[in-house]
Amino acid sequence: MITQRGFANRSQAVTEIINKEIVSYNSQLGQSVMAGTITLFYDHARSGLPGKLAQIQRDHIAEVISSLHVQLENEHTMEVILVQGPAAKLRQIADELITCKGVKTGSLNLTTAILPPIHHK
Repeated sequence: MITQRGFANRSQAVTEIINKEIVSYNSQLGQSVMAGTITLFYDHARSGLPGKLAQIQRDHIAEVISSLHVQLENEHTMEVILVQGPAAKLRQIADELITCKGVKTGSLNLTTAILPPIHHK
C-alpha cells in the first residue's frame, strides 16, 4: 500500500491512517465543529429536483458555505457543497440531500480543520 499510494515512508502512511481515525472519531461526537464537502450526483432533468436541493441548502444557510455544479453527460449533474458546522448537523443535511428522489449517489467527507472567520469584530 505504501508503494502503490506513493507514500515516502511507513511513518507517512501511519500518520494518514491516524488522521483519518481522528476525523472519524470527531465526526461521531456530533457537536464537534467540522468542515467538509457533500458530493451529490443527480439527474437534473428530474422534475423539481434542482429546486428542492437548492431549498434544502437555503434552509441550512448557516452551515452551507458554497456549492459548485458541474454538468455531466446524459442529464446528470455533479454538485459539491462546502459545509461547516457541528458534525451531527452536517450529517443531517447530507442525509436530507442524498435521500431526495433523483439523487443517484452522495457522500459526506469531513475534516477537523475549519475555515477561519470571514469577518473579525
